[in-house]
Amino acid sequence: MFTNVHYCLGEICCRMYEMQQYKIYCAGPQKKFQKGESMKTRKVRKKGSTMRALRRDISLWLFCVPGVVLTFIFSYIPMYGVQLAFRRYNAKAGIWGSPWVGLYYFKRFFESPYFASTIKNTLILSLYGLVVSFPIPIILALLLNSFRHKRYRKVIQTVTYAPNFISTVVMCGMIILFLSPSVGVINNVVRFFGGDPVNFMAKKEYWRHIYVWTGVWQGMGWNSVIYFAALSGISPELHEAAKCDGATKFQLIRHIDLPSILPTATILLIMNCGSILSIGFEKAYLLQNNLNLNVSEIISTYVYKVGLINNDMSYSTAIGLFNTLVNLVMLLIVNKTADKLSGNSLW
Repeated sequence: MFTNVHYCLGEICCRMYEMQQYKIYCAGPQKKFQKGESMKTRKVRKKGSTMRALRRDISLWLFCVPGVVLTFIFSYIPMYGVQLAFRRYNAKAGIWGSPWVGLYYFKRFFESPYFASTIKNTLILSLYGLVVSFPIPIILALLLNSFRHKRYRKVIQTVTYAPNFISTVVMCGMIILFLSPSVGVINNVVRFFGGDPVNFMAKKEYWRHIYVWTGVWQGMGWNSVIYFAALSGISPELHEAAKCDGATKFQLIRHIDLPSILPTATILLIMNCGSILSIGFEKAYLLQNNLNLNVSEIISTYVYKVGLINNDMSYSTAIGLFNTLVNLVMLLIVNKTADKLSGNSLW
């Protein structure tokens, strides 16, 4: 919810800023410094111009206030709890009264028998999902952009966008029901052709494929929106000129469409790589059972079990902090690499 609020406020601010800049442009060039002015006079004028700019854009700053307040309350204030990773937390003594233990919980996690398996499962699932789910929305956006019949395009968009609005709990219930060995649709088809029913959720060789491909089905339509918006901004004259020169459909996509969405795709790839160890907890936990635990136990589910079920808050905080640091390092590396290779980066 808070992400949507931030997004809406950002959109409003951007539109108002564009309108304000247009008014400034129409008003003509601003008055320059007079020749022979002293530095003190310039500083006074600069301060005055800053105050005028603040008064002029006061509506924009007011729209930013709710987003800043929400971010401060839900993102910055809870950061004081990070020290739990370096203390032996006691609920009676509180955070500040709990004794310091240094890096004990980090060492405990690194020496834990679950360390290698959770890291391995998380990386495999994340990389598999990234390789599969990242290009499919781009392909879908390119296909939608190639449709000239708006009615068919809207039907396809509606069909592909709809799964995104299914909650994770309902989605997992549908998966378990469809793949059930007794009443599942898939196994009924298998029986119809004379085969034996398969308990897909108990087979660890199927679990990763089920997790990733159902996620692709659920999110590909919604994730293609930003690419389709970028493609919609391409001037039709470019396509018409290329067609006059004899360009094929594939050449139009390769030389016009793909370069147009490359900056957007690069930014999204950087953000996805920056959350390489942050796989959604809900879906993995709901699809998890004792028979597939060898491949379904990831960092987020392990943190949940350690922190809330075993009530070891300090240990779970240390694991979560380690996860965040790895994601931060990955974000910096991928961002720097993308900046050198393509010139597109987050900063």
